[in-house]
Amino acid sequence: MEWSTYLRFLAALIFVLAVIGLLAWAVRRFGPAGMRAAINPKNRRLGIVEVLPFDAKQRLVLLRRDDVEHLLLIGTAGATVIETGIRQARGALAGARESRPKSGMGGP
Repeated sequence: MEWSTYLRFLAALIFVLAVIGLLAWAVRRFGPAGMRAAINPKNRRLGIVEVLPFDAKQRLVLLRRDDVEHLLLIGTAGATVIETGIRQARGALAGARESRPKSGMGGP
């Protein structure tokens, strides 16, 4: 085979990889989830408040819908609702985080 065949193959490979990269970027940037978030980010009704690993295959997820939070245990077998209808004011949450004692390596 000649060098021109190898160069054409390499150019075609680079072109295909570039097209795949551009499509992946466009889907992340302009995909359905990205478009919904860009339309009205301040009026979102659903969000993930916190995620905590429970063990190697399960995690606890605190979801917020409107002003109500729900605690779920998510694992490989599915999801289990632990607690629902948790109400907590935004001010109380911020105050609880600020009043929590700080633990450090250097002392109090």
